[in-house]
Amino acid sequence: MIYLDYQATTPLAPEAREAMLRWLAGQGEGANDLGGFANPSSTHKAGRAAAAAVEVARDQVAALLPKGGRTFFTSGATEALNWALLRGAEVMPGGVAGLSIEHAASLQCLERLHATILPVNADGVALPPDPALIPEGGIVAAMLVNNEVGTIQPVADFAAAAHAKNSLLLCDAVQGYGRVAIPEDADLIAISAHKIHGPKGIGALWVKDGIDLPPLMFGGAQEQGMRSGTVSPALCAGFGAAAALAAERFDKDAEHVERLWSLARDMLPEWTLNGAEGARYHGNLNIRREGVNGLRLMSDARDIAFSLGSACGSGSGKVSHVLRAMGVSEADARASIRLGWGRYTSEGQLRDGLTAIKAAARLQGIN
Repeated sequence: MIYLDYQATTPLAPEAREAMLRWLAGQGEGANDLGGFANPSSTHKAGRAAAAAVEVARDQVAALLPKGGRTFFTSGATEALNWALLRGAEVMPGGVAGLSIEHAASLQCLERLHATILPVNADGVALPPDPALIPEGGIVAAMLVNNEVGTIQPVADFAAAAHAKNSLLLCDAVQGYGRVAIPEDADLIAISAHKIHGPKGIGALWVKDGIDLPPLMFGGAQEQGMRSGTVSPALCAGFGAAAALAAERFDKDAEHVERLWSLARDMLPEWTLNGAEGARYHGNLNIRREGVNGLRLMSDARDIAFSLGSACGSGSGKVSHVLRAMGVSEADARASIRLGWGRYTSEGQLRDGLTAIKAAARLQGIN
């Protein structure tokens, strides 16, 4: 299997795995060794050690985020986005607006809140913010990197427009965290560990100092009284290690992604790019070819892991809401595929994967 679906999830980094193992079971062979499985809310020595590990991880994750805010661990970015929008709307009741290409975790919350949906252009980039569409004293959601087509959004422009009307800016930074610069002027930022070679089941919500966001859950004092429930030191440690590695390898990873992008573009000249080429994270290649049946292509190239769009919606049979928001026809949307690569993708793997995809296209009569 050649894995080219990095937007859906990324392989667990060995460093993250090692960081997690200590907090999953006892260390050493001593009969009295408590290891790292203790509850970080416990006040005994083992509990305090687990709590310290959680805080080390929090600092590692926060190092890639703006200064002047608090980082709360969550079960993932979906929870973080729901928290920010649904609970945030309680204290910022002036209304909600968000981009039409937001991830479903945001978009379904926007729909529930009867939000104003902000348009994008044919390149998948948001149109300049219209003050008439920005709520007064509410929340504006603008993702950093789109998960389906990889386009980078002008988050700073929307933050300025939101602040001009005393609203907050929520940024879904899941696909950009650890890969591109995080906007300094966001008020709320959602991130996820498994998109940066960390474990699944953990994410975080960053909240700018001075913002009074209501707690997500009640029942204990965990996560600074904001999210009750026992914290997993293992998941936190894995997230922290992955974040520290992303910071350390930021330039090296970026250079590798660019080499793979150039290789893919050279090998697939007949395919049309969906979305802007420049304002884009180059680890995401969303392309289409007239006459291609995307579903059949996945079946015929079954040893290559790629997708038709968001992993959350790929099984629904529905056409991508992102491509439709860009004005792509239904036929072209169904002829589109998404390829994603990153740190652990070799040039040889990508070349072999693309060769297999081209061979599968030829089975459909596409040369």
